[in-house]
Amino acid sequence: MSTAAELKKTIKGGEFLIRETLAQEVFIPEDFNEEQKMIAQTCKDFLKQEIHPRLDEIDSMKNPQLMPQLLDKAGELGLLGTSVPQEFGGFGMDFNTTMLVAEVLGAGHSFAVAISAHTGIGTLPILYYGNEAQKKKYIPNLASGKWKAAYCLTEPDSGSDANSGKTKAVLSADGKHYVINGQKMWITNGGFADVYVVFAKIDNDKNLSAFIVEKAFGGITMNEEEKKMGIKGSSTRQIFFNDCKVPVENLLSERENGFKIAVNILNVGRIKLGVAAVGGSKMAISKAVKYATERKQFGVAIATFGAIQHKIADVATHIFASESAHYRASQNIDDAYNAFVAGGMDSGKARLKALEEFAIECAILKVHGSEVLDYSVDEGVQIYGGMGFSAEGPMDRAYRDARINRIFEGTNEINRLLTIDMLLKRAMKGHLDLMNPAMAVQKELMSIPDFGSDDDTALFAKEKKALRNLKKAGLMVSGAAVQKFMMKLSEEQEILMNLADMLIEGYAAESVLLRVEKLISMRGEQACEIEKEMALIYLHHAIEKAAAAGRSAITSFAEGDEQRLMLMGLKRFTKVEPYNLKNARRKVAKHIIEKGEYPF
Repeated sequence: MSTAAELKKTIKGGEFLIRETLAQEVFIPEDFNEEQKMIAQTCKDFLKQEIHPRLDEIDSMKNPQLMPQLLDKAGELGLLGTSVPQEFGGFGMDFNTTMLVAEVLGAGHSFAVAISAHTGIGTLPILYYGNEAQKKKYIPNLASGKWKAAYCLTEPDSGSDANSGKTKAVLSADGKHYVINGQKMWITNGGFADVYVVFAKIDNDKNLSAFIVEKAFGGITMNEEEKKMGIKGSSTRQIFFNDCKVPVENLLSERENGFKIAVNILNVGRIKLGVAAVGGSKMAISKAVKYATERKQFGVAIATFGAIQHKIADVATHIFASESAHYRASQNIDDAYNAFVAGGMDSGKARLKALEEFAIECAILKVHGSEVLDYSVDEGVQIYGGMGFSAEGPMDRAYRDARINRIFEGTNEINRLLTIDMLLKRAMKGHLDLMNPAMAVQKELMSIPDFGSDDDTALFAKEKKALRNLKKAGLMVSGAAVQKFMMKLSEEQEILMNLADMLIEGYAAESVLLRVEKLISMRGEQACEIEKEMALIYLHHAIEKAAAAGRSAITSFAEGDEQRLMLMGLKRFTKVEPYNLKNARRKVAKHIIEKGEYPF
């Protein structure tokens, strides 16, 4: 086994903050093999033939059978079973491949939501937590599309606080059934699902339990389809369970393990939502580029204008960075999974353990991917101008459909808080050594700056130094905040959000830099000129955003000399060599306009 592969296995979730990652350790989209590219092409062809010509029909919901029929067709192509092991009728692909499928299908608007809910939160709880009998009964039918799945967690009074759900399950007098009563809302695929993963509390339990419920069990009614801002073609219902009798053997995992199931399944949901948003972003910018080359004003195509080129380059750069970060993390998850299996762990448990290990990255990417999509569609509307605001143009649907992604799978605010919460908890448990690096930064802060020259001739030497310093800035501010508030830091949500932004931008900037460095080692620097410009554009953006977030945090809790010292430290750690970003963006935009779409 190569040294690089051995190194990969040692990486822990959240460790990127205190560990220097080598370019050869990361997976980049350019590493996909021919089989994976063929699967991606199958997904693209499916969208082109079956979904994009019927978007209006899907959104109208006049034919309630249309979405199930489209899922059937996806099932025939094997698109519902990429992550399902072969023994249960799937293809047993690695996590990276399932991420690639999620990314490409992310350009499918309402269909993307339906297929994601079915293959992710609908199927995976049974695959990962079900016993053998449950898996044999349900997974082959879900992988083929014969049965459709939905996930019933949210209630009118329990959203982000999922464990406060009031749905009850009571054991019947003969001990053969659990009788479920309660109400669930915002249930994706609710209208046509055959199988529901339902969360309820048995008797007066403190924590939720999970059940596999078939529609055929009876005692299930639902409201009409919800009227939504976007994703109008996605079935969303309120579902009522009225004395719904569920066989005792359909309890999923153990009693009171439901909340854990919900949390762990959300990890995979988050990273897949993030990468699906990357797919949606690519489609939005590709359409905007095409329009900008066709639309003429003042006798020339608007794509020739600097202001338009700025938008095209900036959006593409954000997408490129997000994509880089997603596949870096998904490979880490795959490597952790392989290491756990090699150590003798059961496949389902190993998958969950690997996802749990990188839960910080999953939360980061959910935020980053969904916000890049928002940025992409917003600028898409702007490039289209008046036509962007017209319901006749494609940006109307893209703009509306994008908005839900900042709410799905835990709001972006919740996910920001989670990243810092998880990081600090791991530090307290000794899983991550944040204390020593944070103390080293404090020490450095009090010392005279080192003006010694790095090997500036090495590729990205200055940029890597800037990145190391960016991480130091994050450690400095978070270390000081922990010292100031101790256990009450969780009450300072504004500061936690600032810290999360520093973390998110650091991860994305490092990911894109590593991707381009690895790409240059494969193709040579000349062939990667555009990608190199994008890495530098994003690094400058990340440092600027992190500096603003750091400043906001410092001025929220530090005063007097401490504040002055920290602000000086922040300035020192967020310093970056000036670069002509205008010219860089023009180069990137020119390349994309020539290609006529997002080409990376």
